Amino acid sequence: MQNIKITLLLVAVTAFTATATSPGDSTARHRTLRPVEVMGVKQDAAVESSVAAVTLVRGEQLRRLGINAAKGLSEIAPNFFAPDYGSRMTSSIYVRGLGSRMDQPVVGMSVDGVPFLNKDCYDFDVDDIERMEVWRGAQSVLNGRNAMAGQVNIYTRSPWSGPRLRLMAGYGRGNSWRAGAVWRTRLGQTAATNISAYMRSSDGFTRNAANGAKIDTERQGSARWKTSWRPASHMSLTNTAAVSLLRQGGYPYREIATGTIARNDTCFYRRSTFSDGLTISWAGRRIVATSLTSVQYLDDNMTLDQDFTTDDMFTLTQKRREWGFTQDLFTRGSRGRYSWLGGVFGFFRPSRMDAPVDFKDQGIARLIEQHRNESNPDYPISWFTRRFTLGSDFRTRNGGFALYHESRYTTGPWTIEAAVRYDFEHVSLDWHSECSTGYHTLHVLPDGSTEHYLTTPVNIDERGHMSQNFSQLLPKVALSYRIGALGDVYVNIAKGYKAGGFNLQMFSDVLQQKLMKLMGFGMAYNPDEVVSYRPETSWNYEAGTHISGKRWSAEATVFFIDTRNRQLTTFPAGTTTGRLMTNAARAHSCGIELSGQWMPAGGLTLAGSYGFTNATFRSYTSGGVSYRGKHLPYAPAHTVFASAEWQLPLHIGDTSVSAGANMRGAGPIYWDDANTVRQKFYATLGAHITIAGTDERWSLRLWGENITDTHYDTFYFVSVGKAFLQQGKPWQAGVTLRYSIDY
Repeated sequence: MQNIKITLLLVAVTAFTATATSPGDSTARHRTLRPVEVMGVKQDAAVESSVAAVTLVRGEQLRRLGINAAKGLSEIAPNFFAPDYGSRMTSSIYVRGLGSRMDQPVVGMSVDGVPFLNKDCYDFDVDDIERMEVWRGAQSVLNGRNAMAGQVNIYTRSPWSGPRLRLMAGYGRGNSWRAGAVWRTRLGQTAATNISAYMRSSDGFTRNAANGAKIDTERQGSARWKTSWRPASHMSLTNTAAVSLLRQGGYPYREIATGTIARNDTCFYRRSTFSDGLTISWAGRRIVATSLTSVQYLDDNMTLDQDFTTDDMFTLTQKRREWGFTQDLFTRGSRGRYSWLGGVFGFFRPSRMDAPVDFKDQGIARLIEQHRNESNPDYPISWFTRRFTLGSDFRTRNGGFALYHESRYTTGPWTIEAAVRYDFEHVSLDWHSECSTGYHTLHVLPDGSTEHYLTTPVNIDERGHMSQNFSQLLPKVALSYRIGALGDVYVNIAKGYKAGGFNLQMFSDVLQQKLMKLMGFGMAYNPDEVVSYRPETSWNYEAGTHISGKRWSAEATVFFIDTRNRQLTTFPAGTTTGRLMTNAARAHSCGIELSGQWMPAGGLTLAGSYGFTNATFRSYTSGGVSYRGKHLPYAPAHTVFASAEWQLPLHIGDTSVSAGANMRGAGPIYWDDANTVRQKFYATLGAHITIAGTDERWSLRLWGENITDTHYDTFYFVSVGKAFLQQGKPWQAGVTLRYSIDY
């Protein structure tokens, strides 16, 4: 394996230092970077000419970089950071200092136009991606709820083009393997279909010191069926159905105090999803009308040793079933210099979650008996049993509608855009908490012995109903100026919005606090103040440019974001176990974004991006402490990406050879509101060598990631008064084979 690392490192150095190719490579000498007209479901212009900061990554680049999930775009798009956490349930994305660790996202996501309603479904693998778009800045007008920091659009391959059969297989370190297949066929002259299947497996990289077993094992399988039908020249229907199964092991969390990863109880995450989206479009002379209907289903189970140590304290189980239904009806059209888009959107998302906490011997002793007895040593308590369960189940119903409109007018080199959206959302919660247990109270006699004093049964059976309504008017204005064939400059102002909600993960902790109150022990906090949180809003101010030449293209953006009622993930005081979403009064974020691509010589392509974000609290006080001027946690101040791709002037028969290297960097990242714990800036290096047939039917790729084995952390949290970190993945290497058949 060491030889593999040395080989890949040499490839990386070679790719970064290469400056030219053979003069005889006439094909490469005449390559240019012409913009490609790529449009999305709600767009009537090319992504490259949009009045916004957007990064477009096409399928070939995705495959070169080994990207098959949205988190693979981390750092490639400037100020876009998607950390690789221990669980795919925790699919957080941070853009320009904005992000969310739990509950609702700040970045929206859609696949073939179908919006994902739950960010727990964001982290998935797929091998038939045609392109990915990363829109940065508030995208709330067209994409609605929870797109206040950006939008990720993923488009899978069309069934109308490409080889009939595509096969893929790969193997890498950690006994990790992947396999996939895509079959395309025509159904007569008016219809075509794609059927794809994808599987991956990994034995993981981190061992549980308590038993020697690997913690981070992973098994995943998915399938997608995409059908396109064109019954008439002015009408098209596309239906995409997808199913996925995910099975993960535990969570590689290292206790900071001991430096060990060790736990004695079960940890796993299981997820099953299904989605189906139907898009119907009708094109008239000047108007295109579209209906997008979707249904989504999520069934997941997270069970974890919540003390994350070898102590026998407590285990949390969180089982959830959720449905989602969306309907988007919109039209777009143009007349001369004027174009417009308008529509109505509605959704309904019911869910049920069971979240019992199983308290065990040491948990009872340390979290309950010890605290109670320290406050009243003359009358200590002893629990009935050395194990009991705090039960909680929740039923939520979330639904709403929106009306939106966007107008664009062009005169000469000037283009002005104005848009507005009205968004209404209703969320309700029915909850039930229960516990049946009890304790004995003892009396300490003068000689130190004890006698039975009182027996107290504890029976909690509480139910409740809560509901909230949220509404927002979301405007946007933008102005751009075309600089001839060079490109354009633009400014835009937009309001972003993220809905409020309920802290479901706190209910087990709230129940613990009520249990303490029944015992006469003071509560660490007021439970009524932590069960809900308010909506978050922002005003986004952005200026930028898109420019390009024959062999180069570049983008630059500056931005400022004023956020009100910023939603933050915090940990309650004391030795409690939950996490909660709270609101900071105000925060600011400002920064720059640079990206570009250059072909200095035939066969050599250089690309890079840089993002800087200064995100700080402007008004936030918690526990009597002011955090004004402190950096917002979890979001990196810098993101860096650089890549070199060299089409080698080497042809052996019907084969060609290419080499590439890339570097990703992020940091510093502050883990807490007080900025006392942080991950310093780090960078990882990747490289590959690809041998392919000149007819593009097959390719063999030798690849490596983090080949310098850089050590870094991706996550920090506190549980039961102890601090933990998750270490990033170590170096990896492997091989991927692709083969296409067109029969």
